[in-house]
Amino acid sequence: MTWIEGRFEENVITTTLEQAMNWAQESSIWPMTFGLACCAIEMMASGASRFDIDRFGAGAFRATPRQADLMIVAGTVTYKMASRVKRLYEQMPDPKYVIAMGACTVGGGPYFKYGYHVVKGVDLVVPVDVYVPGCPPRPEALLEGVMRIQDKIKARKLTKDSIQQLPVPHHSGHVQEPEVVIA
Repeated sequence: MTWIEGRFEENVITTTLEQAMNWAQESSIWPMTFGLACCAIEMMASGASRFDIDRFGAGAFRATPRQADLMIVAGTVTYKMASRVKRLYEQMPDPKYVIAMGACTVGGGPYFKYGYHVVKGVDLVVPVDVYVPGCPPRPEALLEGVMRIQDKIKARKLTKDSIQQLPVPHHSGHVQEPEVVIA
């Protein structure tokens, strides 16, 4: 018998606030609908009943970047589209994650060699967390990418820099800005 057995009632779980927050976030990832080419068909298939991305907590595809925390870039990124990808990424709230899905997104694909308009990888535009290779990758590969994002969220540690101070309202109704500490 270990030291913790018998000290708590049944159905009691002890954890840290950090682990509870990470568990809540990894269980409710909201991806943004952002399909650029043929890989988007496979991304849509991963949300269908056969593959069911919702069982991983990522089934609520959002149509706006302000409500999403995962960007799945699926398809060929052209130079004209790169500025839009960057703008949508910047509009997402922190913490945010990116999955590069497909050969064209990862490294330009077959279009990069003879096409002057294709970006050689979306990682030149936005930081990528997980790469899902293939042309096009199967829905199972995208589900594996979502599980790797969940692993990354689970291992995340909170630091003083990641916790932002909120402005505290003053008794007069005005908001007092927090002091900036330079160390």
